[in-house]
Amino acid sequence: MKSPLGYPNFRTLFAAQLCSLVAIGLLTVALALAAYQIGGDAAGGKVLASLLALKMVAYVLLAPAAEALLTGRSRKPVMITLDLLRLALLLPMAFVTDFWQIAMLAFMFFAISSAFTPLFQSVIPDLFPDDGTYSKALAYSRIAYTLESVSSPILAAAVLHFASPEDLFLLAALAFLGSILALLATRFPPEVHTMRAGTFLKSATRGLKIYWHTPRLRGLFLLNLALSLAMGWVLVNTVVYAGLRLGDADYYYPLLMAAFGLGATAGAIVVPRLVRAFGERRVMICGALAFATLGSGILLPLHINGLMVLWAGLGLTSSLVITPGGLVIARSAERADRAAVFAAQFSLSHSGWLLAYPLAGWLATWISLEGALIVLSGLCIAIVLLAMYVWPVDDPIERLHDHPELDSTHPHLRDIAGSGAEHRHQHAFFIDDIHTFWNR
Repeated sequence: MKSPLGYPNFRTLFAAQLCSLVAIGLLTVALALAAYQIGGDAAGGKVLASLLALKMVAYVLLAPAAEALLTGRSRKPVMITLDLLRLALLLPMAFVTDFWQIAMLAFMFFAISSAFTPLFQSVIPDLFPDDGTYSKALAYSRIAYTLESVSSPILAAAVLHFASPEDLFLLAALAFLGSILALLATRFPPEVHTMRAGTFLKSATRGLKIYWHTPRLRGLFLLNLALSLAMGWVLVNTVVYAGLRLGDADYYYPLLMAAFGLGATAGAIVVPRLVRAFGERRVMICGALAFATLGSGILLPLHINGLMVLWAGLGLTSSLVITPGGLVIARSAERADRAAVFAAQFSLSHSGWLLAYPLAGWLATWISLEGALIVLSGLCIAIVLLAMYVWPVDDPIERLHDHPELDSTHPHLRDIAGSGAEHRHQHAFFIDDIHTFWNR
């Protein structure tokens, strides 16, 4: 096992991810400023909330459908085309002045992103010969996401000293151009295309079906949901907490979120070693339970240094849940179905955030800031306990199972011969057209 950066194709693909993340980070800041210009003091927040709601709707509803439309096509030209389309949409965003115009362009942008991201995620496991190196690659990807959330606002603030807010859209377009050039330089792994019979609806729901029938993926969804409920409080209410409890949101909010980002980075670094030692299930469950437990620390009379340590702990434990998810998916679907399952994961995980964000804000208003985190942490623990039941401890990849419905000349039995009248055999078990239910 060696570093993922030792693989030239991952280096260029990782560079594409970095450029794409910077572009989306700059776009997020640009949309916030555009919302303020359109809505002003009275309605700027509502305009931005509407744009972010459109983002979540696009991610939740369109990812599986987009994957079904693109299945069977070579990933490299498709991803380059999608990046070109995103770049082209950013240019007119710099010049629109009405809400409906920027809302339409933003929704189209997020719809294209819902197709791009699962495809991108499905390429990475095909680049590596072993799970250990792939696990490190996931850690690098997680670190990139974390650092982008900190660096993009800083970069945007630096640009605004010399340029107008509209120029952020143009700068984001240049970052997408960097992503396109990196994709062009990447040598993609061989494609695995399998003809799938059935309607568009069947293709669009294929990943969701695999997800539903695979216990470890149902457990993955529940763990992601549990974390999103508690972590939603951090992302929504940290700025409010810094203002109301510490007295200066402008000063303390960046400190707390920087601590959270550093903790998340540290967590991503240690995840590969923890996964090798304890497995994905145990690491993710312990991470979610630790996050919820740390949430009770909000009741302690902590000063800023103690709060920064608390936020760093929350960031670290969040990475223990988020980072191993790609490895779980790669182990739960054959290569031809990975893009569909990543699309399902993309859609389902964002549905959790779609619930978590408003719930965190509503509870903080209805109860209190601290009470909201305690309630959400309790919900997190309850859902983790359910995930522990849904995702069994004994969960081997290879499973002994029967195929009484298949003729002995079936191609599947020629690949891996079965024994007896029921054609019993053992192999890495995935839900697919032949294995339609989970064998326990």
